[in-house]
Amino acid sequence: MRTIEARIEIPMGSRNKYEIDEKTGHIKLDRVLYSSVYYPAEYGYVEGTRYLDGDPLDILVFTSSPTFPGCYVDCRIVGGLNMIDCGQPDVKILAVNCGDPRYDHVRELADLPPHYLAEIQNFFRTYKTLQNKKTEVGDFFDSATAFRIIDESFDRFRSEQTNTAPPAES
Repeated sequence: MRTIEARIEIPMGSRNKYEIDEKTGHIKLDRVLYSSVYYPAEYGYVEGTRYLDGDPLDILVFTSSPTFPGCYVDCRIVGGLNMIDCGQPDVKILAVNCGDPRYDHVRELADLPPHYLAEIQNFFRTYKTLQNKKTEVGDFFDSATAFRIIDESFDRFRSEQTNTAPPAES
């Protein structure tokens, strides 16, 4: 089974929205969530990817205990969630921590407790409400679709790097 390395920005249970600067690697507190909610899973991104919104591909990783901003986690992709965030297409890839035996049996979304998925939908439906920003939560999708999106995001990033590289010296 194919795995992906996720870089965690926000530990589960946090209300702090950390961002890792792609150029410097610095971890910065972007904001504290305006709503009385907290991140229901580890939240981060897949390095070397670019999604349609211009950002690295977002990933949520289910695990038993929180990690820390900047931590890398090997994870197994189980699916994802379609969204629209402030008018932009967005997806959240859903995964489980490969190093957590409590998730050894999870291979697809159907293997997760349904309440976990309801929490994810509720979180993304409401977490920006008090900022007067609109999010729309769509449907979940399977791991095959998630891998297609991941591969396209890797390709988009590579293409971006190729197109912005300085000309070779003669």
